[in-house]
Amino acid sequence: MRPLRYSINLTLDGCCDHRGIEADAELHRHHARNLADAVALLFGWVTYQMLEEAWRERGETGVMPDWAEPWVMPFAQTIHAAKKYVVSTTLEQVDWNAELLRGDLHDAVQRLKRGPGKAIFVGGVTLPRALAELGLIDEYEFVVHPRLAGHGPTLFAGLSKPVDLKLVSQGQLDSGALVLRYEPRR
Repeated sequence: MRPLRYSINLTLDGCCDHRGIEADAELHRHHARNLADAVALLFGWVTYQMLEEAWRERGETGVMPDWAEPWVMPFAQTIHAAKKYVVSTTLEQVDWNAELLRGDLHDAVQRLKRGPGKAIFVGGVTLPRALAELGLIDEYEFVVHPRLAGHGPTLFAGLSKPVDLKLVSQGQLDSGALVLRYEPRR
């Protein structure tokens, strides 16, 4: 069965707003490697639309805005090419190499996990909380940045019960960000 892996950036005070961190070349390379190692990406509609707006044109054209650094291009191309599944009851259609995932969330994700190939990566905040509630996430990766943002959103707010994790690997980026990988204790 393919594992479902969740990866997110956050600050020391728990802020997981993408504007709360400084993204550098090493961080983009790290996440591009994660995405390249996935058979598909799984998003809720908010994260999907945010990522599509930020990366679709860059991935399609290979043209970066004047303000962008050249090191963001591999990430743009990787996320652009990736197969995507979008969980939504409100969107009528998606494109950008994406497919809507409908019906019972547990059953739909279990079907995805039973397919062949590498891991499925999930991103965002709301969908991962629902997946954690259902016990469907097989690996959590937290990239913890040495910053206090002083604002939210924060991870897993409203989780109905604790999810106990065990540390399986750790690393550090040159920025001082810690890359911590955990698996659920079962």
